[in-house]
Formats: sequence, C-alpha cells, structure tokens
Amino acid sequence: MQPVYKRILLKISGEVLAGEKGTGFDSASLNSICTAIRDVQAMGVEVGLVVGGGNFWRGRSSENMDRARADHIGMLATVMNAVMLEETLRNLGVKATAQSAIPMNTVAEPFSQREALRRLSEGEVVIFGGGTGSPFFSTDTCAAIRAAEIGAEIIFKATNVDGVYDKDPNKFPDAVKYDELTMDEVLEKNLKVMDSAAASLCRDSRISILVFNLRDPQNIVRAVSGETIGTTVKN
Repeated sequence: MQPVYKRILLKISGEVLAGEKGTGFDSASLNSICTAIRDVQAMGVEVGLVVGGGNFWRGRSSENMDRARADHIGMLATVMNAVMLEETLRNLGVKATAQSAIPMNTVAEPFSQREALRRLSEGEVVIFGGGTGSPFFSTDTCAAIRAAEIGAEIIFKATNVDGVYDKDPNKFPDAVKYDELTMDEVLEKNLKVMDSAAASLCRDSRISILVFNLRDPQNIVRAVSGETIGTTVKN
C-alpha cells in the first residue's frame, strides 16, 4: 500500500491505552496501537503523536478542585502515557522519542519544535506529552498546535466512534453520520469533533482532520493509505 500523506499528527485518547480495564495500561492494546504505528512508519510516513491522560485522570470530574491544578495533574498523566508509548515502540524496533511541554529532563526530552522536526525527518516517531504546558487547554488544542508546528498535512483523531455524527450515536439510534464536513460547518453546527479552540486553529492553519474508530488500530494504516473511513473535516 502506498501512503497518501508524508507527515501526520496522530491524536489518541489515554483511555484507549487502558483497553477493557478502563484505567492504567493494557499491554495488548498498547502493542496493537504501536504495531499499527510501526506499520505506518515502515511505509515512509513521518508520525507525530499526541496522547491524552484519561486512563489516569479526568480533570472535569475533579469536583471542587481548582481547575488549573486539576489540569496540571492531567498533563502529568499524558507524560506517563508518552513515556509508555515511547518504550512500547522501542520494544517493537521503532525509533521514538517522548517530549514533554512540562520540563522534566530526567523523564522526557523537553519539547522543542526544531528538535521534533529533526527527529521526524530522520524517521523517528515523536510523542508529545504534557499537553500545551498550560492549564485550560485540552489535548485536542495541543494536537492542533503541534500539527501546525511540525507541518503535518492532517490530524488523525482516533476515537471510540467511527466518525462524526449529528448527535451522540450511543444515545440516539437515528444519529446521522457525516462522511465529509468543512471546518466552518463543524464550528457552526457545534459538532464535537474537537473543542472550539482546536477547531478554530485547524481552520486558520488549514489543517484537515480525519476522525475514525481506533477499535481496530489497523485503521491508522488504512487511513494513511487513503481508504475511505471515518469522517473527513476539510479546509
């Protein structure tokens, strides 16, 4: 299979690393996701990766805790996930580097756009942990920022649903799936592709988004190959 993209930004949630357990790490899930990333890299595609932290912490469910402190804990959770993904990829023979927006030099390399670009061009997978480094911004916003910084052609947002719907398909059996949208439509219809800050940044940076299901991690390979899956949000 021939790839249709040269450089992508893959955004995955922390929950997918937990598998059926719901929390922590599930080795089978980690290996299947990282194997798909290895397959994509073997096709000559450069991969940047942003990961959430929901397998350890959900800041929005932290009740009366200060929002900034709750977000700090969530950012630390994403660094743990970045380090685990780095280690799993390396065990599969893939060169990978975890970078953190929060300085912790003994754990992960500090985020550097220049260094990330160098590593990507040399065939490494670069995993961006620590979110944006600031509270009040989601990992979706981080994905949009990092995609712009590394010059990614598209953001692959791998989720637990097979695309974008007009309403929650898990609650409404008559939900309608979109095959293709524009970024303006996403913002006007308030569709939950990404939060509004991330969607606006993608629109302004002219970065497309592909939303698809990660239950089968090989969907990453199919998406890179240009197969029709999920929902494409175009600029």
